[in-house]
Amino acid sequence: MWCIPPEQNAEFVCAMENVLEVYKRPYDPRHPVVGMDEKPKQLVKETRTPLACGPGRPRRFDYEYERNGTANVFLFVEPLKGRRRVQVTARRTRIDWAHQVRHLVEVDYKRAERITLVMDNLNTHSPASLYEAFEPSEARRLMQKLEIIYTPKHGSWLNVAEVELAALEKQSISGRVPDPQALQSRVKAWEDARNSAKVKVNWQFTTANARIKLRRLYPQIQT
Repeated sequence: MWCIPPEQNAEFVCAMENVLEVYKRPYDPRHPVVGMDEKPKQLVKETRTPLACGPGRPRRFDYEYERNGTANVFLFVEPLKGRRRVQVTARRTRIDWAHQVRHLVEVDYKRAERITLVMDNLNTHSPASLYEAFEPSEARRLMQKLEIIYTPKHGSWLNVAEVELAALEKQSISGRVPDPQALQSRVKAWEDARNSAKVKVNWQFTTANARIKLRRLYPQIQT
């Protein structure tokens, strides 16, 4: 859902154009552009065994269910490569985020010189989280591998990872998922299939578009 801020918001348009200019960069494996987002998932168990599907009849579920806690889904996507990684965790703390970032640097893109990381302004998505998780030298080492670009407040729709999370929800994890193991199995199957197909994100909205379609957000310059 698009959440547009009040008119003439210089802070919003500055952050928005920062993101849009990053999306114009050509593919460079030494300097990948990666979007990151996360979402909670309510886990729901069946109280009765579903009835199997048959000819002309879908699988049937009882309307009753049992809540079984929550899990968190972290997603990283490189839109120009058609590559993503999805990880289920029990929590979504600063420490959890920091360990996901270290995996991004040390495993996902260990040969990259610098990673541009696009994400929203959630309070855990901060370089300070690295210092809560690791020794100062390690936190600084990881920071030096990152160029962090934040989407503007009320502008998380500018993050390509949010687009991927919407696809994941619709294609794989909507409906009832009983436990973390089942959730991880579903997201892994979705991740493998999507990566094998090298599904890319063809971002079309540009700075030029924004200056026309969202012109009411730009401050009016007094001459």
